[in-house]
Amino acid sequence: MNTTINETTWDTQKTKRLAKIHAAAEKGLKKLVPNDRVVELLETVIAREDKVCIEGNNQKQADFLSECLSQCNPDVLNNLHILQSVLALPSHIDIFEKGIASKVDFSFAGPQALRLAKLVQKQQIHIGSIHTYLELYGRYFIDLTPNVCLITAHSADANGNLYTGSNTEDTPAIVESTAFKSGIVIAQVNELVDDVPRVDIPADWVDFVIVAPRPNYIEPLFTRDPAQITDVQILMAMMVIKGIYAPYQIKRLNHGIGFNTAAIELLLPTYAEELNLKGKICTNWALNPHPTMIPAIESGFVESIHSFGSEVGMDDYIQQRPDVFFTGSDGSMRSNRAFSQTAGLYACDLFIGSTLQIDLQGNSSTATVDRIAGFGGAPNMGSDPHGRRHSSYGYLKAGQEATDGRVIKGRKLVVQLVETFRENMNPVFVEELDAWQLQEKMGSDFPPIMIYGDDVTHIVTEEGIANLLLCRTPEEREQAIRGVAGYTAIGMERDHEKVKELRARGIIQRPEDFGIDISKANRDLLAAKSVKDLVRWSNGTYAPPSRFRNW
Repeated sequence: MNTTINETTWDTQKTKRLAKIHAAAEKGLKKLVPNDRVVELLETVIAREDKVCIEGNNQKQADFLSECLSQCNPDVLNNLHILQSVLALPSHIDIFEKGIASKVDFSFAGPQALRLAKLVQKQQIHIGSIHTYLELYGRYFIDLTPNVCLITAHSADANGNLYTGSNTEDTPAIVESTAFKSGIVIAQVNELVDDVPRVDIPADWVDFVIVAPRPNYIEPLFTRDPAQITDVQILMAMMVIKGIYAPYQIKRLNHGIGFNTAAIELLLPTYAEELNLKGKICTNWALNPHPTMIPAIESGFVESIHSFGSEVGMDDYIQQRPDVFFTGSDGSMRSNRAFSQTAGLYACDLFIGSTLQIDLQGNSSTATVDRIAGFGGAPNMGSDPHGRRHSSYGYLKAGQEATDGRVIKGRKLVVQLVETFRENMNPVFVEELDAWQLQEKMGSDFPPIMIYGDDVTHIVTEEGIANLLLCRTPEEREQAIRGVAGYTAIGMERDHEKVKELRARGIIQRPEDFGIDISKANRDLLAAKSVKDLVRWSNGTYAPPSRFRNW
């Protein structure tokens, strides 16, 4: 019996990679590439239709490499599939307008949300999906593995070992998925040094290193000036502390970005202290090092913070507080967005953040017709993880409330903290999310909803708190949402008798129901009223960016 054995080639990816490296070597492009030859390098090692991951994080940007990619010849490079957690810089969008790239899978696009929306409307870009961070990182290792990645680090040594410093962020997930699947890793660095303070990315994972002509851009995304916090935001913060954090004994949590959550942070050393809540709430965080957390740290509220990234001006302060932050032997923090997202999903009992629109089922989104901001980590932070198996007081209490006491699992608290109207008097509460119109524009299977309504447990507005855990019918849920929707059209159409009943049952609670004196909801309660106050709290170790210095 004759058996025919089909010979299969199992190293085609490795062969393609080596061919690209060889082509670069023939042009004299060795591991250390002069920054004036980067366009030539990219046109040599990137092929048409390659999957290219550009390191565009919430804060740290491979900006020089991104600009060089946008300068490539579209006749040479085209139809690239971009994988990128954050579309933050103009060059991130330029490559689509110039025809270099045609498809993108991403997580967040806040700074470029308007341009992205226009490209979608003109059908000049194909959005694969708007992901949450963990979802996108996971796909790097499954079906969206980069052929080439463009990353950034603080420094490199002569061998190509990389030091990422405080802003490690996405770098490990990007590099590992690329380097271990026959991809090419290209790094821009701020400087070459004899010895890196610590090896964050080993040299044998890196193919090319470029010393950029200027330091990589880092956005101070999490800095909020206390001077801009309003009395309304302070009132809402008081309700959150007394009406949610205290009764659920929330110790492990994540805060979204915004002045409303900054108000909560600045009320911990004052209002929460008055309520005798130190040690009982807000002890362990998955959180960037928000400057507005400094007073709470200095007042002894905070035990630990694991960070997704760092924050401009906080490095010296972090180095002085190793008991709180995760720091290395060199004294600098090691952030990691993938690990911190995982902590926020599974190890935290509460997520609180804001949104642009909420419908009557509690679905929310930051993707509107004219502004596709994307989601970032909110769907991870703002979801009830069905894989969780450990308990806590708040997790158990929320689960009991959702099921009248009979539980086989708890519930993570997911809080939407919004004022009823946003900029230009656009209502937050709507009959239908813009996401449904965007679904059609994008040709997507699903509407781009950020947090699904069945994950939301509480909605907080200037009117009060709606505890959706206690609602037993869709009708009760709708009226609970209407009951805190203020003078929006949604709020004005509430059933007043039903809302009165829901309030009697504790599903809707107003400030006075918590014993909160509205007249005391003012800036006198803030532990710091300015950025200068934050510097004082830090004993001068916080060095805010120049645009936040008004003294």
